[in-house]
Amino acid sequence: MGSYVMPRKLQRQIGFVGLMFASAGSIIGSGWLLGALTASKVAGPAAIVSWVIGAVAILFLALVHAELGSMFAVAGGSARFPHYAFGSLAGLASGWIYYLGAVTVAPAEVEAALTYANNYVPNLINGDGTLTVPTGLFVAAAAMAVFSGINLLSVKWLAETNKITVYWKIAIPVLTVIVFLILTHHFENLTSHGFMPNGLPSVFAALSSGIIFAYLGFEQAVEFGAESHNPRRNIPLAVIGSMIIGVVVYLGLAIAFATSFDPSALKNGWSKLAFAGSFGPYAAIASSLGLGWLAVLLYIDAVVSPAGTGLIYLGSSSRLSFSMARNRYIPEIFEHLSSRHVPLVSILAATVLGFIFLLPFPSWQSLIGIITSATVLSYGLQPLALTALRRQVPDHDRPYRLMGAEVIAPLAFIVANLIIYWGGWQTNWKLMVALLLGLVLMAITYVTSKPEYRPTFDWHAAYWLVPYLGGLAAISYLGATDFGGTGLFPFGWDALVVAIFSIVISPTRFRFSRRGL
Repeated sequence: MGSYVMPRKLQRQIGFVGLMFASAGSIIGSGWLLGALTASKVAGPAAIVSWVIGAVAILFLALVHAELGSMFAVAGGSARFPHYAFGSLAGLASGWIYYLGAVTVAPAEVEAALTYANNYVPNLINGDGTLTVPTGLFVAAAAMAVFSGINLLSVKWLAETNKITVYWKIAIPVLTVIVFLILTHHFENLTSHGFMPNGLPSVFAALSSGIIFAYLGFEQAVEFGAESHNPRRNIPLAVIGSMIIGVVVYLGLAIAFATSFDPSALKNGWSKLAFAGSFGPYAAIASSLGLGWLAVLLYIDAVVSPAGTGLIYLGSSSRLSFSMARNRYIPEIFEHLSSRHVPLVSILAATVLGFIFLLPFPSWQSLIGIITSATVLSYGLQPLALTALRRQVPDHDRPYRLMGAEVIAPLAFIVANLIIYWGGWQTNWKLMVALLLGLVLMAITYVTSKPEYRPTFDWHAAYWLVPYLGGLAAISYLGATDFGGTGLFPFGWDALVVAIFSIVISPTRFRFSRRGL
């Protein structure tokens, strides 16, 4: 890094529970409040199958992160791992895309919280689910400022605050599942309009309607790994432990939701399913059962759960920009740490960017598509990094070694590309434009930085990125009409095309010289 010297270092102040709860608290956010309804409107009761598919898909990716995180306990690992394997350009692509996904989660969670809060504090949300102006927008900005303030105090403050909210966030959905399954058993809902009323494509389309978004967050243990007491042990345990918690909670909720409401609510079919007086379903169902106490708890949780997730994501996105600055992708000012050893400029930048995203995306539903595709695209580069590093540094210490990685890593890459494809062309073209903006930012950094701070592009190790991203965009455009494509690749064949493309384009089929380590 030349003559530049960091004035302070990140401090190791997070234990295992704090690290696992950073991931678990990110997984259990607005997804549990709103995901069941939005997915069911797309796939009907077959959304339960979608939740299982989503769990398996994300678990593959989580296992890959567990090995990489145990090898390298660094801040912003989502950018650093591909950098170690393929150099700066791959690291930038992964880090920038993940950053866009992470920095937009906080505003999405704020919008979800205000959507529920609008039931008892009116004039926050319009009838179409968007923020009101100026009241809703002002309250959202104030919430973002609170997230920023807690993050600025210290990582220990952040972890302890999050720990308190996570206990609550796990208890309320578990209580909801137990109460609903005991008191109401409308299993006829699963078959009255057909188990799969909108066909098999809808099962996969539902993944991008909120299911994959709900499962996102396990990687927070990796992003905060450099601030953990014993990262080599804590990171893999936290990643896997948080995924187990998330899968159990979400599958329970999916079954409880589909069988909890009166069959009369389906008179217009699953796609028209709605609950009067509430954007989210659980409080409305609790009220219809005469469970006013549970409805009150759910409305409180509807603010606590999204707020806790937004709080963590603002912190992790700031670690990502800190990491990208250390890798010399973006200006070095983002490396600046405060006297409390937190990335000051990066936290403030994430807060401002999050607020800016509220303007063009003023509703929860409008944000989750781009968040899902962006995050999963970054996830997809990690299996490639794992396979490459297995070859480049076979003797490197791996406190957690993924069994069957030779099979799981390629499968995880295929799964990630399928999830991106299922997100649809209307989302994916915007994702590719956003990636180009990241490359422009890196070019500006290169031109304006001191010679010793300029990044190396490592074209020889990352040239595959161009055909990979271009090919992924082309397949999305030419894919099934169910996912916004032109229909050249009909449903079923399109998945085969994505799988073959993933195998052919994978850079781990070749050998590259190691530049990042």
